[in-house]
Amino acid sequence: MPPTQGGDATTSPQRHGRLAAWLLSPTFLVLGLIVLYPLIASLRESLYRKEEGLDENGFVVEGDNFVGVENFAQMFQGDTADRFWNAFFNTTFFTVVGVTFATVLGVAMALVMHHALRGRGFVRASILVPWAVPTAMSAVLWQWIFQADGVANELLNTQILWTTEGFQAKIAVLIADVWKTAPFVGLLTLAGLQVIPNDVYEAARVDGASGWLQFWRITLPLVRPALMVAILFRVMDVLRIFDLPYVLIGPRKQSVETLSMLAFEEAGQTRYGPAAAYATMLFVYVALAAYAFVKLLGADLIGEARVRTKEAKKRQREVVAA
Repeated sequence: MPPTQGGDATTSPQRHGRLAAWLLSPTFLVLGLIVLYPLIASLRESLYRKEEGLDENGFVVEGDNFVGVENFAQMFQGDTADRFWNAFFNTTFFTVVGVTFATVLGVAMALVMHHALRGRGFVRASILVPWAVPTAMSAVLWQWIFQADGVANELLNTQILWTTEGFQAKIAVLIADVWKTAPFVGLLTLAGLQVIPNDVYEAARVDGASGWLQFWRITLPLVRPALMVAILFRVMDVLRIFDLPYVLIGPRKQSVETLSMLAFEEAGQTRYGPAAAYATMLFVYVALAAYAFVKLLGADLIGEARVRTKEAKKRQREVVAA
């Protein structure tokens, strides 16, 4: 092949890369303004603390003083440490338990929506309704269900105070969260189910595979990329949970207080430095959890796509050279 064609083949990806960069630059600019700048501003604010005092003339002096990492250090001292670790435990508990139940229920919903023959549209719409309800509205709805004379106690024939301090408050938040978010997992899983060819299942049935074996050996492995994305989104979302426990149970409830609620409480008391410190710790927690999920649990979809792209380009170069 003439060298000029080879040169065009090597420079074409570079031109496409520059064009893609120019086209994506407005998006990067917007992300920088709404994500990067607030993050840097929050990190800076966490190094200061608002203090009041009297100067040498007896006048009140207000202002932000640079305290370094003292706001972070105070998280692990005295009563503040107890409250921080309690919020950390609640956040982790809601994430692990809530995402687990939402994933199991969401996969079941996806299978029902995928295999429903009659009334498929109605079944899908009814399953997806909870996901479309705003979180604050769903919290008010479940607050009515979990009140002392509500539907939950009527069905269970008990008198449980769901919205007060105690483990039952955690259960109430988990039920409300799973009810709302399981359809989201089901929707993404359904998208993965619809790209699986029926020939694969027909071949498995010919080989004598049972329905349960087909699910474990065919459905679950092939739907895994979409399912991993759904779980990753849910993990990052639940780690930042705020509005559901805040509206359903209430503020300053030790049983359900999360890191987001703790940061909001500090900001409401105009302690912006400690609030920014809590928010920064939450950001680090979310980032580490997402990184661990991507690397350890095999949800590196972008990395897998890059590997496939490199392999395709390598094969293309080999064909061109031949």
